[in-house]
Amino acid sequence: MTPASTGDAAMRPLAEPVRRTGLILFALALGGFAIGTAEFAVMSLLPYFSAGLGIDEPTAGHVISIYAAGVVVGAPIIAVLATKLSRRTLLIALMASFAIANGLSALAPSYGWMLLFRFLSGLPHGAYFGVAALVAASLVPANQRAQSVARVMLGLTVATILGVPFANLLGQTLGWRWGFGTVAVLALATAIMVAAFAPKDAPQPGASPLRELGALRSRQVWLTLAIGAVGFGGLFAVYTYVASTLIEVTGASPATVPVVLAIFGLGLTAGTLVAAWAADRALMPAIGAILLWSAASLALFPLAAGSIWAVSVVIFMIGCGGGLGAALQTRLMDVAGEAQTLAAALNHSAFNTANALGPWLGGMAIAAGHGWTSTGWVGAGLALSGFAIFLVTLWDARTSEQAMPAPAE
Repeated sequence: MTPASTGDAAMRPLAEPVRRTGLILFALALGGFAIGTAEFAVMSLLPYFSAGLGIDEPTAGHVISIYAAGVVVGAPIIAVLATKLSRRTLLIALMASFAIANGLSALAPSYGWMLLFRFLSGLPHGAYFGVAALVAASLVPANQRAQSVARVMLGLTVATILGVPFANLLGQTLGWRWGFGTVAVLALATAIMVAAFAPKDAPQPGASPLRELGALRSRQVWLTLAIGAVGFGGLFAVYTYVASTLIEVTGASPATVPVVLAIFGLGLTAGTLVAAWAADRALMPAIGAILLWSAASLALFPLAAGSIWAVSVVIFMIGCGGGLGAALQTRLMDVAGEAQTLAAALNHSAFNTANALGPWLGGMAIAAGHGWTSTGWVGAGLALSGFAIFLVTLWDARTSEQAMPAPAE
């Protein structure tokens, strides 16, 4: 299926003024910044809210897991049930609910309530990014879709550089509740900006839950999702344990860790921009190249861990592999047919699956006595496994094309 046949042609306002398009993309990216800050900052706030709620840190870690569970559950359910809503209305509703859930997280009186509010916070995550990507792609010509989607994803990457340290600073100085409160304000600001600037659109003609579920019949959709669920796991295998590796293996001081994490965020940002540029020119080759880049970078991690300078460069390179997100999001637009919303939302369920798979396998390697740096080999294996699925995807697409009947003369 070609990009032009994704069903969004009628929604594509190519005459939209450049300035207004920029404001729309900024509003959508602000939502990504809010979500990214909420997702990653909770890890840095864990020592503070665990003490505040009277629980130990391992127990508090369940708060992180329950958020990811909310993302995985919420993305497909919301995408299917909200088919009768316009994308603009859905985005506003998702950000409003995200603001409320994070505001409640800031007021959580106990661990049990915190678990509930973090689960509710995770529900809009995947659906928001999926729908925001579709809106962003509809604002530009087909050969600029990946770059437009990447601008929305930049909100998430910039959150790892600015939002997380700021939330951590608030947690240290004013208390952990202010971190969640700030996210709620950002989400509310996003809802207001989307209402003010996003183009008013009608619900997709013929949209229905059954039509959205039709995406699940496509092998190409499942294979594309599998590339993300497995191939992206390598990045998370290293990122989850990078702080411990820096302290235990590299010998870095705790004060150096945030600097290296910011370097990772810079790599994530640069990789998202470059990968999107490449994807708009040659989508499938770009996806394959990103997976091989990730495998090579992750394999270098154990070799570079002994030097703070070398490991910082490699961490930047690993971060660049995060550009896979925008490329796969664009690929799903091409293969999902009329079930665009569900496929786009499921992309983020796949990435959260990777966020669970990578740390789990990396943790198993460490627990087995292979050392902190073994996460690099685990990550490289996952990236290469994702590349193997990519090759199967190419083979399946070519086989399907050859099996199609020739057009009548």
